[in-house]
Amino acid sequence: QVQLVESGGRLVQAGGSLRLSCAGSGRPFGTSTMGWFRQAPGKEREFVAAIDWSGTSTAYADSVKGRSTISRDNAGNTVYLQMHSLKPEDTAVYYCAAALLSTLATMRSVGAVDYWGKGTLVTVSS
Repeated sequence: QVQLVESGGRLVQAGGSLRLSCAGSGRPFGTSTMGWFRQAPGKEREFVAAIDWSGTSTAYADSVKGRSTISRDNAGNTVYLQMHSLKPEDTAVYYCAAALLSTLATMRSVGAVDYWGKGTLVTVSS
């Protein structure tokens, strides 16, 4: 079992930055591919970023590439998502995700996720 708790979501002005954190617990955390997804009102949950178990490889959705950095601290069981140049269209609930057997490529799919956090709300005002 992996338990995930997100934090860091808040109201921020367009152009601003924020860092989301995901605290994990459970033995598989250090060997899981970790990721962030988001869901805006009335839309489906979508992939944002993923990082492999070692932290050496990452993947991003085109919508956030160049504006976001995913990282992880396995010693601290934490995954981060640093976002810059935020836009109103980044407004969504952001979910931390863990996948025990997925690669970075398959992690782009909601169906690849084994564990979800409850989400943290990011609101970007124009």
